[in-house]
Amino acid sequence: MTKVYPNATVTLPTTTTTKCPASDGKEAVLTVWKKSLLFNCNGFTVYDGKGDLVFRVDNYMQGHKVEILLMDAAGKPLLTIRRKRLSLGDNWLVYDGETDVNPRFSVRKNVNLLNNKCLAHVCRISYDHNGTGSSSSSNNNNNNNKNVIYQIEGSYTQRSCSVYDGKRRRVAEIKKKEAVGGVAFGVDVFRLIVQPEIDTPFAMALVILLDQMFGSSRRFSS
Repeated sequence: MTKVYPNATVTLPTTTTTKCPASDGKEAVLTVWKKSLLFNCNGFTVYDGKGDLVFRVDNYMQGHKVEILLMDAAGKPLLTIRRKRLSLGDNWLVYDGETDVNPRFSVRKNVNLLNNKCLAHVCRISYDHNGTGSSSSSNNNNNNNKNVIYQIEGSYTQRSCSVYDGKRRRVAEIKKKEAVGGVAFGVDVFRLIVQPEIDTPFAMALVILLDQMFGSSRRFSS
């Protein structure tokens, strides 16, 4: 059987600090495995180009999860993803660590049938002096709003999609992974290519959200 990652043994580190890929200003190529390291959980396990564990999601269960935690290799919470309450459609908020206040980003599934190549819009949430947050993630889904910072296009079910910034630069990409000899791994193992212009943990958070919106747990796909 072809190995997903090059290292023969996966050892969970005891340190609470993890160097994120692409932190040195270079492109990061990660291998994403839709499998938890824990026996009784579903989730994601992510390795860098050296085969070292960098991210994990262990609390990702089947069905529509309300809260998902992205951790580093040591289990330190990096980002928390929560479904926005009382919201029509797929609308999610991304928080730092395990906080539940002042989300940083809003991610909304595209519902504009005239732009069917677009999967989702990512909006930065800004706060006024009173601490009130606002984003462009409104019902009109207008991606010309100044708060929309990324647009995701392609097909997640085919593991072929890209994240573009406001200047139409590709800052992250999901691609199928092939083993040596051209043997495909299938849809549960794929590559995440991250450019220095986007934070690598956040790029992985977008993968998690795409799986919520278009993954096998949904009744429909992109």
